[in-house]
Amino acid sequence: MTEEEVQRYLRDEARRLEKQWETDPRWKGVTRNYTADQVVRLRGTVQIEHSLARLGADKLWHYLRNEPYINALGAVTGNQAMQQVRAGLKAIYLSGWQVAADNNQAESMYPDQSLYPADSVPAVVRRINNALLRADQIHLSEGRNDIDWMAPIVADAEAGFGGPLNAYELMRAMIAAGAAGVHFEDQLASAKKCGHLGGKVLIPTRQHEQTLTAARLAADVMGVPAIVVARTDARAATLITSEVDERDQEFLTGERTASGHYKTRNGMEPAIARGVAYAPLADLVWCETSTPDLDEARMFAEAIRSKYPDKMLAYNCSPSFHWKKHLDDRQIARFQQELGEMGYRFQFITLAGFHAINAGMFELARGYRLEGMPAYVRLQQHEFDLESYGYTATRHQREVGTGYFDNVSQVILGEDDSTLAMTGSTELEQFHAKEAFLGEVDAEVEEPKGAEKVEGRAVTPLTGTRKRNKVRGT
Repeated sequence: MTEEEVQRYLRDEARRLEKQWETDPRWKGVTRNYTADQVVRLRGTVQIEHSLARLGADKLWHYLRNEPYINALGAVTGNQAMQQVRAGLKAIYLSGWQVAADNNQAESMYPDQSLYPADSVPAVVRRINNALLRADQIHLSEGRNDIDWMAPIVADAEAGFGGPLNAYELMRAMIAAGAAGVHFEDQLASAKKCGHLGGKVLIPTRQHEQTLTAARLAADVMGVPAIVVARTDARAATLITSEVDERDQEFLTGERTASGHYKTRNGMEPAIARGVAYAPLADLVWCETSTPDLDEARMFAEAIRSKYPDKMLAYNCSPSFHWKKHLDDRQIARFQQELGEMGYRFQFITLAGFHAINAGMFELARGYRLEGMPAYVRLQQHEFDLESYGYTATRHQREVGTGYFDNVSQVILGEDDSTLAMTGSTELEQFHAKEAFLGEVDAEVEEPKGAEKVEGRAVTPLTGTRKRNKVRGT
């Protein structure tokens, strides 16, 4: 193209993007501190279509706008994400804490202090998406399409692993891996701590606004309507790097530490001030809390929504809370419904995967040490019991795609099927029965007595039963 043609192209693309921002309801209430022309000039001539990220972002946005709330569990492996989707959850949460603990690119175990390589969370996003894609392929190859496997993933970018440019590149990596949404917190990246640890150091409000702007800019440059979540740790943090932002000055105590940080008051007041500042730049706002306190949650929600009535909120139903110490059974059962009514549309248990893996394996290992095989057989029988709810991993060969790749082999080899993996397998011989969910299984059972319904959801223990229609097996 000539220089004149290039300029015309840039003007046309900028006008198109401006019109989209002005007319698409998706962007109502979103502030950008840059122009469409600046975005277009950063895109280059080749616009890559990030299908998984776009699909997930569109899906997540639809859920957030149309459901009372979306609740998610933290997954640390692809198989955990698969089981979450099969069980009926609509979104996946990916915690940086869990990646630090057990699935990072350094292949080591870390606390939640941003010690692992910055590309670790995008790598796990990619791994989870690959697992869900495989599950979708297996499912369709078996003639079924009754599960939407591609659940949107909301991923943890921690404090951005540096400054605005680091946040920009990290957001790009998240989108390239297929993340639907990403959250950034307002801590100092080099001193980042888990939200439920001490020693947290805030960055100035203006600096975190730049982080959020970097994240939105990255999404716009990549042409994906990714969900940006702003998190503040001001409820508990007692230090800040600088007094440069006037909005932060009213909370300073006048003291400084030996490392040069300023001491600042924590609490709901500074958390609300930051939440209000971040709201126009984000799609959801999250205040990290120390206890499951509905009064605090209501205070934060009312303050944000008094200024931004349509702004959605996020809430960490953290395993760091001692739930039974703070709430009774009835309060726990209604907790998420009440949060949803306040505007907390995305609610998640960050470390669910970590605790499921560790508690489950410890229980099995302890039983195995004491009893031997009966301990494992109990687990297997429990898996058979779960099949009435749709569980299929009892047949582990099928679960990971052995039959799917037999189909691939048959396409390639034609009638020469002597090397097919499932033929002659113990799984085909021993699990080809009602328990294995093959063919039509009559799994119609009664709803347990006393099952409580919360916002149309039956709250049923795993040991209970629920009424199901006949289930088509594989």
